[in-house]
Amino acid sequence: MSGPTTGEPVALAVDRIRCDAHGMCAELLPEMIDLDDWGYPIVATAAVPDVLLADARRAVAACPLLALRFRPLARATMRVPAAARVPAAIPGG
Repeated sequence: MSGPTTGEPVALAVDRIRCDAHGMCAELLPEMIDLDDWGYPIVATAAVPDVLLADARRAVAACPLLALRFRPLARATMRVPAAARVPAAIPGG
């Protein structure tokens, strides 16, 4: 499984704020996208298989509000700033 341009594994993500439930994504990629009762996409969280990558690219490109996008699966762990970390044990407690 390779990403659109990087060769890394990717999945699909929907920006729920932008999406207006046009349903084009589900028509172009029914193997990975279902629609709920109101027509909003329910996207599979699995990696996009190589065999479906071209269809996934078409679905992303066809979204009229750019609500569908690729997201990398191998994300670096976000680091919490030291000042925001909670100590494991409170001294004297």
